Amino acid sequence: MIAKDIYHYNVRTVLEKDGWIITDAPLTLQFGSRGVFVDLGAKKLLAAEREGQKIAVEIKSFVGKSPVKDWENAIGQFTLYLKILSKREPDRTLYLAITEEIYASFFAEDIVQVVLEDGVIKIIVIDPIQEVVTRWIN
Repeated sequence: MIAKDIYHYNVRTVLEKDGWIITDAPLTLQFGSRGVFVDLGAKKLLAAEREGQKIAVEIKSFVGKSPVKDWENAIGQFTLYLKILSKREPDRTLYLAITEEIYASFFAEDIVQVVLEDGVIKIIVIDPIQEVVTRWIN
């Protein structure tokens, strides 16, 4: 069984409340003889006659002993998943889901901002108590 992040169900609920249909939990990405698991796959119909938007969401709680180590791990996973998605599902956009608390504190630090400045990592910020998206960062 795959371990779920402590905010897994909160993020799932938030996305469903925002109109997303969860299609995969987890989203399995096979590449060669190996596979990886992104926490969630979802789609949202934009209009009846148009194709829907698809996303993959990797959820991170940043509850380890070191937020920098958690950030290093998140960057590594995000990069790997992004590369595989570009080959297997290029129409799916990858997001990193974090809480408002982490966004307001740790994500304001230079060690995070230096990575985010190129815009490659897209972020969904959630309030796990109210179970709402507080911001989408593209």
